[in-house]
Amino acid sequence: MPRKKDVMGIYLPTCKEKKAYHWCINNGIFISPFATGEGTWYIDIKLNNNIHRSPEAYSPTTIWIKMYEYYKYYYN
Repeated sequence: MPRKKDVMGIYLPTCKEKKAYHWCINNGIFISPFATGEGTWYIDIKLNNNIHRSPEAYSPTTIWIKMYEYYKYYYN
């Protein structure tokens, strides 16, 4: 049986990106993709129960790269 195509692309985070991700989660910073319904995604950042959405929508794979950039931004 053929595998279903991954609509969000494939991305493997680096060790530094994983560290930034875990730091953010442990410190109450939640970053996640939000689907537009058109095959693109915004990025939602939840800080102190407030959700901030990126002004730009991202394509598959690019969504993961940008999401980890935000994780690294808050980590640093």
